Amino acid sequence: MENINELTYEINGAAIEVHRELGPGLLESVYEAALCRELALRGIPFVRQAEIHVSYKGEPLDCGFRADIIADSRVILELKSVEQILPIHEAQLINYLKLAHLQLGLLINFNVPVLKNGLRRFVSNFSDSSASSAHSAVQTS
Repeated sequence: MENINELTYEINGAAIEVHRELGPGLLESVYEAALCRELALRGIPFVRQAEIHVSYKGEPLDCGFRADIIADSRVILELKSVEQILPIHEAQLINYLKLAHLQLGLLINFNVPVLKNGLRRFVSNFSDSSASSAHSAVQTS
């Protein structure tokens, strides 16, 4: 898929289908496995538990940061099954976007009665030159 909006529309549809089939209240790992299956059925390439490299003062750290799913090498999917999304969940996704040098992330909380209320889209304005800047902006929708 070339258009990022089409891609996120398809990802959202896949997440809604998973939620429709399974409902709320299961472990995050169940939703992750089901969403990966649904993405595959829809022909959306993805990497599950994608390693995100972190360096500190130019030295790589072996710290095992992993994004739940990176779809089409362009969108980080951070999955939750929690009572409510907290600022720390948002910060986690924002940092993953920065570290992975990606601009779009979806925070999906499956533990809601209607999934559209559990979907948050994050668009970062990070570029390679500003990735380490504390002043880079992130917009949510």
